[in-house]
Amino acid sequence: MKEVKSPKKPMAFYYIVVLALILLFNEMARPYMEQAQIVPVDYSTFMQSIDDKTVDHVEIQSNQILYTVKDDHKKYKTGIMNDPTLAQRLMESGATFTQDIKEETSPLMSFFLAWILPLLIFFAIGQYMSRKIMDRAGGNSMMFGGSGNQAKIYVPSSEGIHFSDVAGEDEAKENLSEIVDYLHNPSKYTSIGASMPKGVLLVGPPGTGKTMLAKAVAGEANVPFFSIAGSEFVEMFVGMGASKVRDLFKQAKEKAPCIVFIDEIDAIGQKRTGAAMGNDEREQTLNQLLTEMDGFEGNTGVIILAATNRPDSLDPALLRPGRFDRRVPVELPDLKGREDILKVHAKKVRLADDVNFHTIARMAAGASGAELANIINEGALRAVRSGRSEVTEADLEESIEVVIAGYQKKNAILSDAEKRTVAYHEIGHALVAALQSHSAPVQKITIIPRTSGALGYTMQVEQQDKYILSREELENKIATFTAGRAAEEVKFGLVSTGASNDIEQATKLARAMITRYGMSDEFDMVAMETVNNRYLGGDTSLTCSAATQQQIDKKVVELVRKQHEKAIALLKAHMDKLDALASYLYEKETITGDEFMKILEGDKSETQEVESAEQKLLADEEKDAKADAEKAKELAFLSEPSASSKPAASSEAKEAKTETAAPVAADVQGKGESSSEQPQPPQS
Repeated sequence: MKEVKSPKKPMAFYYIVVLALILLFNEMARPYMEQAQIVPVDYSTFMQSIDDKTVDHVEIQSNQILYTVKDDHKKYKTGIMNDPTLAQRLMESGATFTQDIKEETSPLMSFFLAWILPLLIFFAIGQYMSRKIMDRAGGNSMMFGGSGNQAKIYVPSSEGIHFSDVAGEDEAKENLSEIVDYLHNPSKYTSIGASMPKGVLLVGPPGTGKTMLAKAVAGEANVPFFSIAGSEFVEMFVGMGASKVRDLFKQAKEKAPCIVFIDEIDAIGQKRTGAAMGNDEREQTLNQLLTEMDGFEGNTGVIILAATNRPDSLDPALLRPGRFDRRVPVELPDLKGREDILKVHAKKVRLADDVNFHTIARMAAGASGAELANIINEGALRAVRSGRSEVTEADLEESIEVVIAGYQKKNAILSDAEKRTVAYHEIGHALVAALQSHSAPVQKITIIPRTSGALGYTMQVEQQDKYILSREELENKIATFTAGRAAEEVKFGLVSTGASNDIEQATKLARAMITRYGMSDEFDMVAMETVNNRYLGGDTSLTCSAATQQQIDKKVVELVRKQHEKAIALLKAHMDKLDALASYLYEKETITGDEFMKILEGDKSETQEVESAEQKLLADEEKDAKADAEKAKELAFLSEPSASSKPAASSEAKEAKTETAAPVAADVQGKGESSSEQPQPPQS
């Protein structure tokens, strides 16, 4: 479908306008310019020139006398006097003289030229300037009636988006394709008494393809298609929104059958309230929309498509059957849907033969259609930066990590102590995850810093989408979250700020288990928390008393502490594996899940590399220990004159070391902890 645009005026039109302006300027400005070159004199001077016989030519007009003097190029003027001898004296002086022939002009024409025409010109210029100003300010805000409607009208076109270009949303396509089929073959449905749906509401998270589905409907339907955003209805002037709704449906009814698409309908469709500070203009617009969709007159032949990611905020009167007969969820795609979406977007790029879309789709669990399109584009950009003509699977895997954790920080330089801390932290996550049952396999471990702020992360990828999580699986997730801090405690006997994101995720999951999932013996199956705006992050609010909130906090602490102790016990029981894996990661900086499992299971070829890495790590530790000892001696020597300053200096040094050595974690989950469609977050 393509947008219908008003035809451009030909160039001849502008030439005619310019010519008319030039002629008008000549007619109005020339007399004033000529008048400025005439020198006024009194009548006696004129008579003296006649007596001196210096007058060359005289023109007697109705209200003045114009004359020229010999040997002078100037023109003079004087007033009319009742002088009967003037003609005789001019004859005697030898001057030539004439008198204008009076022509009777129409009073109406004179009035029009003198008053009406200038006013029309100024009015036209004012209208043109006001339109330009209002267009720059955001539309015809002061134009009531049909000219204020901002809806875009589309007509059928051979180019554009079709249902074949939309993947991963088979159920939504089926619902919408039925409407398109009804428009093409109405007799097939009316023969058994079926009527056309009046409205379809597309709901889902951002980036799942709601607007793209509407574009596909526009590409498939051979009927007029109107498109407008919900925010375009409400203007700064009262009554503009309702006026635009009337104009929109008036045009739609004239072109019925047709489709009207309102994007982000929550801008005008929010629930009406009786609050004193309510938005009356928005409510008037909503009332007009309700009337047009299913009022006294009805809207026969007009199908309403609308999209929103805030269905909970919409007015119930807007959602009832007769206005929106269907509510089509456009959810995050599953594994097969992600694979199909990747294939659709990959048609535009040149791919290498090693690309496996199934693997990429598994790694991108929980990604929306827009994010998958971005992953393909990021992979293509990475191939260009590397000087290659094809996109490889490694490019796509790296682009997934870019979307999740950001780009690699090339200028980030970690000290050996920081690097060791991060290595043990990440191996702690991976080792506890591998030692537990019902945990997602480890895909990749890295200690290369990212632009999101993470100094490292562990990526786990499920073999398939999971829709139900058991209590044991959720507890294992919490244990995996706490394993990074546990590894630092077991190895170094200290804690750092690197576990900040892990603490946040573990607490969030533990609280959800108690308040929403009914996994607490004390509270049983009682909902203590509600979720709002499910498609926009899922804000939660407690629905219990203050005393119950204190009990919930205690249960959350107990649950997290129990899993933390479990992680410490697992790591202490496998301390040799922890040291071996951390040494190998310290040396390589990035290892795959296969390398991790080979070392964990004791592969001989990998064991030799691990031993060499351990030796290097021990050498680095000895070197750092010597440097610390030398530094301690210097500090002790410098602090001898002032014994009271020793504790403060030691405390400040310890605090500075803790702050600089702590890996900074980034919040890279952000997908919700309970949905099986969500990706396993990298443990930072």
